Amino acid sequence: MKLILGSASPRRRELLSQLGLEPFDVRAPDIDETPGRGEGARDYVARMAREKAAAVPRGPDEVVLCADTTVTCGRRILGKPADEKEAAEFLWLLAGRRHHVLTAVAVAGPDGLRERLVDSVVKFRPLSNEDVNGYLALGEWRGKAGGYAIQGLAGAFVPWIQGSFTGIVGLPLAETATLLAAAGIRGMQ
Repeated sequence: MKLILGSASPRRRELLSQLGLEPFDVRAPDIDETPGRGEGARDYVARMAREKAAAVPRGPDEVVLCADTTVTCGRRILGKPADEKEAAEFLWLLAGRRHHVLTAVAVAGPDGLRERLVDSVVKFRPLSNEDVNGYLALGEWRGKAGGYAIQGLAGAFVPWIQGSFTGIVGLPLAETATLLAAAGIRGMQ
């Protein structure tokens, strides 16, 4: 079986390499990622992963891996900020609070679709104007759910997590390895 990564994310490709896996091909799906009216965060992120997997063309000897990550604070879904102003709003909302990072993984192969949702809790320390403005100036927030990258400089904002660090980055490795193995794709054991 050939592994197809349904994501243009360099972070997901790097995480896959930690499993000893290199995708045969990368095919980023193009789907509408707008949350449905009244759709909860867990349902939203799971639907996104499934829709991405369905949108990636797959041959009979191919297994497609797709994932979606979102941040939720209370009932609010914090996707990728549209601009610096929205990124600042997200950072101030998260400052000094706990929030959830949800990553859904979908693996589509010849024998159907397998999926898992991983829920991790992240605590941000209180942030100063200098923290927020300095982080925004770096641009690391671009293209990141919740407006931050825990594996980057925003890691200094996080005194603790509960759950999967790699899930917060964008691909929970333990769950992904299990899903891929069930579909016939095995990395380093």
